Amino acid sequence: MSGEDTTQPWPTLQDFVEYDGQLSIGRIGPIACAAVASDEAQMYVALVRRNSESLTELLTRLDMALADALNNEIYIDEINN
Repeated sequence: MSGEDTTQPWPTLQDFVEYDGQLSIGRIGPIACAAVASDEAQMYVALVRRNSESLTELLTRLDMALADALNNEIYIDEINN
C-alpha cells in the first residue's frame, strides 16, 4: 500500500479499497451493525459496533485495526470469536 495520506479520513481504508479490498458495514446475521475488511483471499478485520459507538468511531477503529492487520499480521474477528 502507498504511504498514508493524513489529510484524508481513514487513509488505510481508502488505500485498501483502491487495491481491490472490500469493506462491508451494516447488519450481519444477528449482529445489528458490524464492519468487515476483506479481499478475495481472506478477512482481515471484523468489528462489532459497540453500544453508543458512532459510525465515525467504528470506521476509525476499523482503519486502525486494518493497518495493524496489513502491517503486523494482527487480525481481529469480533464476529466469530
